[in-house]
Amino acid sequence: MIQIYTGNGKGKTTAAIGAAIRASGAGMNIFMAQFVKGMHYSELEVLKTISNITLEQYGRDCFIEKEPTQADIEAAQKGWDKVKKILKQNKYDMVILDELCIALYYKLIDLDEVLEVLRNIEKTEIIITGRYAADELIETADLVTKMHEIKHPYNSGTQARKGIEY
Repeated sequence: MIQIYTGNGKGKTTAAIGAAIRASGAGMNIFMAQFVKGMHYSELEVLKTISNITLEQYGRDCFIEKEPTQADIEAAQKGWDKVKKILKQNKYDMVILDELCIALYYKLIDLDEVLEVLRNIEKTEIIITGRYAADELIETADLVTKMHEIKHPYNSGTQARKGIEY
C-alpha cells in the first residue's frame, strides 16, 4: 500500500515516524529516506536507537528558499537512486519517503519515474510525506491524509522549538 501525508499543517513527518515505530514494534524492517532534509532533528536521536529502522538524509543543512541549487538536485537524486535499489531488494517491509512531495514540487526528482516505480511495488508499505502532493501521486496512493493548518505559533512570531518542531 501507498500512504501519503500532505498539506500545510504540522505532523506529516511525525505521523510517518509513528507508523515506523509501530511497524518496528511488530518486527518489521523500515528504511526512511529524508529528502531535502540534512539538518539535525531531535527525532533522529531516538530512531538511531531502534535497530530495525534505518534512516538516511538526502538534503543539505538548509532549506530550499527560492530555487534549488545543483547541490539540492544532486542530494535528492542520490537519495532516489538509493531508494530504487532498496525497493528492488525487498529487504524492507516499510519504506518512508519523507518530504518526497517537496522534492517532486521543486523538480529535484522526476514525477513520472517515481510513479512508475511506485506502481510496481508489490509488498512494501510506502509512506510519502510533504506539502504539495502532486495529483498523480494522490491518485496512485491507497491512503491520503491532508494535514490542514488552522493555527500555528510560528505565524505569531514563535520560533521553532527543540523537541517540539525539530
